[in-house]
Amino acid sequence: MSNALKNLEENFMNEKQLSVIKSLSRGEEGEFFKKRMKEIAETIENMPKTYEQDGMGDDAVAYIHYFYGEYDWYITEKDMEDEQYQAFGYVKSRSSELGYICLVEILGSNVPVEIDLYFEPKTLGEIKAQG
Repeated sequence: MSNALKNLEENFMNEKQLSVIKSLSRGEEGEFFKKRMKEIAETIENMPKTYEQDGMGDDAVAYIHYFYGEYDWYITEKDMEDEQYQAFGYVKSRSSELGYICLVEILGSNVPVEIDLYFEPKTLGEIKAQG
């Protein structure tokens, strides 16, 4: 397993979703899930680190999207540390804001927060325009 894929599995996905995806990877659509996991892992590997998009405002790019219920987390920058305990991004819910997002907290809770397998990077301006 590549380091990028290991990082995705250990730091950017919750255990329940990872378990389901591993199971699906052995099924009929397995190649899709394997390919998509590698693509997401590469995106995370190459995305900006903390402060690299500082001052860009709505032109900053979100690379990863998590969701649960009415909550959406759009990750624009990963922590500079090897262990990805936090990230920076945009949280969209009843009230939306930019700030630090504790990945351990949102992925380790009993709430099934999922990484969006179909999300393609887009600017915060594009995300905000979606409503």
